[in-house]
Amino acid sequence: MLERRTDKLREIRLHDPRAIKEAALRRRRRPLVGGDGRLFLVAADHPARGSLSVGANPAAMADRDDLLERLCAALERPSVDGVLATPDVIEDLCLLGVLEGKVAIGSMNRGGIAGSAFELDDRFTAYDVLRIVDYGLDGGKMLCRIAPDDPATAATLEACGRAVTSLAENQLMAMLEPFWASRAGGVVRNDLSTEAVIRSVAVSSALGATSAYTWLKLPVVADMHQVVGATTLPVLVLGGDPVPNGSETLDQLEAALALPGVRGLAAGRALLYPHDDDVAGAIDKMAAALGRS
Repeated sequence: MLERRTDKLREIRLHDPRAIKEAALRRRRRPLVGGDGRLFLVAADHPARGSLSVGANPAAMADRDDLLERLCAALERPSVDGVLATPDVIEDLCLLGVLEGKVAIGSMNRGGIAGSAFELDDRFTAYDVLRIVDYGLDGGKMLCRIAPDDPATAATLEACGRAVTSLAENQLMAMLEPFWASRAGGVVRNDLSTEAVIRSVAVSSALGATSAYTWLKLPVVADMHQVVGATTLPVLVLGGDPVPNGSETLDQLEAALALPGVRGLAAGRALLYPHDDDVAGAIDKMAAALGRS
C-alpha cells in the first residue's frame, strides 16, 4: 500500500524531479480559515531540526515511510485543515495527493539543530518566501526563540522580521512560534512561565513592517487568558507532546480554545505518535476539543 507509493516517490525524485513542483502547483487550494473560523494543523517539521524523539523512543520520527503513513492517516480526517512542514515532507505529501483542499504552511528556519552548540541560531535553512509563493503554499512558519544571553537572537529576530514583511506583501500567513529561552548547563530551555510567554508575545508581535498577516503559535501555560490578552493577533495553541493520560491536556486545550483570539491548534507528535498508536483517535479527540465532532 503506502510502502509501494513511497517507493514511487523515490523513483520520481530520481528520474523526474520536475514532477515535484508540478504536483505542488496542481494542488487544489482552499481559504486559510473555514466557515467555523477555526484552523487545525498537523505539524511535522521536527525532523529537520534533528528532533526525532517521541517519549522514550529517540528515533520515532526517523522512519520516513512510517511518518508519511501517519501523516496520511491524519490528513484523511475531515477535521484536519492541513499541515505544517518542511519542503521535503510537503513535497512528498503533494506527490501522494493528500494535500488536495488542505492548507500547506512551509516551515522556514530549521537551522537551530537540537542539542548543538549553535541551537539558538535559528537561521533560515528550509523554505524562503520566494519558494512559498512559487510553490503555491498558504504561508510560512518561523521559530523565534528569544534568548537574552545569546547573541544569535538578534539575527533571528531580524530574519523573522524580514520574512514577516515579505509574506505580508504576498498576502500570506506569517506564523511565529516565539519562546523566551536560555541555555543552562549546555541545554537550551524554554521558559514557560506566564510572564515569559507574555514577553515573547510582545516582542514577536511587533516583528516586520506590518502584522496584518501575522499569527502566533503559542504553548498552553498557566493563566493563558493573560497570554492571549497580550495581543490582538490570531493565536494557534500547541498540542504538546504525547502523555499517557491525555485527559488533563485536553481539558487545558479546551479552556485555551475557548479564549477570545484563539483560533485553533497546531499539534505534531501528540497526534502522530499517540501512546495507543491510534492516529485517527488522537485526531478526533483534538477535534472535539476544538469543537469539531
